[in-house]
Amino acid sequence: MSSIRYGIAGTGMMGQEHIRNIALLDGAVFSALYEPDPDMRAAGAALGPGVRVHDTFESLVADPFIDCLVIASPNHLHVEQLEAALTARPIPVLVEKPLYTSADQLGALSALAARDPAVWVAMEYRYMPPIATLIRDAVDVTGGIKMLTIREHRFPFLPKVGDWNRFNRYTGGTFVEKCCHFFDLMRLLLPGEPIRVMASAGQAVNHLDEHYGGETPDILDHGYAIVEFDSGCRALLELSMFAEGSRFQEEISAVGPAGKIEALVPGPTRFWPEHLGAPPVPQVIVSPRSPKGPRTVDVPVAPSLLAAGDHNGSTFYQHQQFARSVRERGAAAVSLFDGAM
Repeated sequence: MSSIRYGIAGTGMMGQEHIRNIALLDGAVFSALYEPDPDMRAAGAALGPGVRVHDTFESLVADPFIDCLVIASPNHLHVEQLEAALTARPIPVLVEKPLYTSADQLGALSALAARDPAVWVAMEYRYMPPIATLIRDAVDVTGGIKMLTIREHRFPFLPKVGDWNRFNRYTGGTFVEKCCHFFDLMRLLLPGEPIRVMASAGQAVNHLDEHYGGETPDILDHGYAIVEFDSGCRALLELSMFAEGSRFQEEISAVGPAGKIEALVPGPTRFWPEHLGAPPVPQVIVSPRSPKGPRTVDVPVAPSLLAAGDHNGSTFYQHQQFARSVRERGAAAVSLFDGAM
């Protein structure tokens, strides 16, 4: 396979981020797209001169000149499009998170997992350089994580085509749409599986004065979730969707008997106010219990990767691994089971 030819379903904000990062890969080309919205279709096509534009999802999947497929459609379409793609042909797929939005879809997912375990679920936060560093070093630094805390203080949901991301029935809800990344990190970092969840959340600030088709958005904008694992470990998520004034958007800390490791991740560079100077650089902080003395290390991300999207370079590193799996016909790093969990 000389160059991997990508087909993209959905060329809204996240689909365009995928396209820009694919353009940075060696041996990869954006080849075809399907997008029903005229403006987003035009924006996606502008990122790939000569790209073939399909009128239906089915014709995109059937295109003989694509080697793999990225599904970046609205959340509630992921399962039906994944099912249609894998029924039509055995093609490698990277499907955006969240994998599904309703428990009614679990039966279809189980059938798909039995048929094609190599589908890759896009959990970009695994690949952010400071978080990847924490994942790599956490056991050595902590002596085995006992407590994991994830804080995300960020901006409200952005406007999207048709305002689909304002309603639980299309997104799966804020703690699915946004926070599936963090529940994925909990399972990745902690031994065992979750057995108990305690949570409290609400809608306090955002979208209360918005109306779409006579409806007020019902998505939550803040909350806490505590997850207990069968290994005895515990994890806490704290979310605020009205805290974009923060220096760091995500703060992750893992603590064990030997010490603590933290990852600090800035928000999207394009949202950092120019009058404040250069945007923050991601950091990892290691704090051993003995000898005491925190050590802070900057984990910079290449400007070209920051310019290609809003996820601190993670989309590029994810595509590097996905492209390798397509070439080598390898297993997915984030399986359908992981995405379902």
